[in-house]
Amino acid sequence: MSTTTVLIVIVIFVVATVLLGSLPFVHRARQRRSRPASPHTPVAVSPPAARATDEPVAVPTPAPATFSSGLASSRRTLRDRLAPVNRRRPDEAIWEGLEEALLGADVGVATTMATLERLRSTAADQGIVDADELVQALAEGMRAALDADRTLHATAPDREDATPVWLFVGVNGVGKTTTIGKVGARLSASGQLVVMAAADTFRAAAASQLQTWADRCGAELISGSSGADPSSVVHDAVSAAAARGADVVLADTAGRLQNRKNLMDELAKVRRVADREPGAVAETLLVIDATTGQNGLSQARAFAEATDVTGVVLTKLDGSAKGGIVFAIEAELGLPVKLVGLGEGPDDLVDFDADSYVNALLGVDASE
Repeated sequence: MSTTTVLIVIVIFVVATVLLGSLPFVHRARQRRSRPASPHTPVAVSPPAARATDEPVAVPTPAPATFSSGLASSRRTLRDRLAPVNRRRPDEAIWEGLEEALLGADVGVATTMATLERLRSTAADQGIVDADELVQALAEGMRAALDADRTLHATAPDREDATPVWLFVGVNGVGKTTTIGKVGARLSASGQLVVMAAADTFRAAAASQLQTWADRCGAELISGSSGADPSSVVHDAVSAAAARGADVVLADTAGRLQNRKNLMDELAKVRRVADREPGAVAETLLVIDATTGQNGLSQARAFAEATDVTGVVLTKLDGSAKGGIVFAIEAELGLPVKLVGLGEGPDDLVDFDADSYVNALLGVDASE
């Protein structure tokens, strides 16, 4: 056998050996390809086929709340209590029903008695003999009683060149920080440059919550370390606002009532510092939770006495079945309600309008 033949035989033998040895691996590879994927094995998913039209889907924006929608719960409660009054001639039972309805709406005892005394006089003078007319007369009297200046002052009356400061005061949980955020969003949307002061340095979440609102509306936040002097935070915020030419400083404050005297002394100091050059306090707004009713009113009285309050922000009015608290606030505290919260959205903090409020509360139309 020639050398060439021997080499060919050896090559054939080697190739055959390699092929035979690879058969098990080929078999196992085929098994792996045919085996269902393990639940722990990531599987590549092809992207869905593109839609014929990739137009963006419009997401409806909730309409801002109105007095009518925000006071629906209060209106139902009050109208239920007034139901026996309708279609009857006014008698003592009718007057008792009106008294019960107003007290149930949290109008307050003193305010209710004064309101009914005026209404009795009106009914006698006008010869009212129909209960529906009596409710209309009640509405007119309520509108007249809510005749107050509700202006939100952009500057301090006697220091128009100073940087205006709005202080927000009230107990914890009434919605001060959220109210500041909504006011800031509203002012920013109107083109004003807003600086926020996180002067509630004792509640850990206050500064971070306010930072979120500041980021949303493009405001600048000035804050201090936990437990820092609130007055120093307000001073720094006013100085920063003056240097940047900001239009207003919105200052949060602590709402602790565990030690009322210390808190009130602290708030008085904050106000004094905010009122120094280059700043001037234009508004001190007392924030009250409408759902707390008369309890909230008694707590708020301490703040009103200590900080020279200029107006009230009434939050969560849409969540209360006792919307008559507005009358008690204005009669007992002698303060105008300037803003009310009628929902959760940033646009649901609105100017208080006495006519719209009374009409929505009683379910009447001013033109009737």
